Amino acid sequence: MKYAVILGLFAGPAFADGPVIEDVTISGDRVNVTLSHPDTGWDHYADGWEVLDADGNSLGFRELFHPHVEEQPFTRSLGGVQIPDGATSVFVRARCNVDGWSDDLYEVKLTE
Repeated sequence: MKYAVILGLFAGPAFADGPVIEDVTISGDRVNVTLSHPDTGWDHYADGWEVLDADGNSLGFRELFHPHVEEQPFTRSLGGVQIPDGATSVFVRARCNVDGWSDDLYEVKLTE
């Protein structure tokens, strides 16, 4: 199943140094997320992102194992994400090792 990305960001409260999802693409079961964060090193960096269904259930989690101080924004992929049949949107949220999960959700509208 191949999906196209149609629309982006839901605004919500943001942390001053929280991660920002810049773009998401989905092809089959692979999700590619581009995010930015003012990583300062091991003391403060974006350390993961998650794909959620419309009910808030996790469809997949991508852990980021190190800071990306010199690589901003950066893109990482996650394979094996099973999007439920009939889903019209999924959401992506990001996390950093200091502030935790961002309240901002990036909506990806799906079309077949």
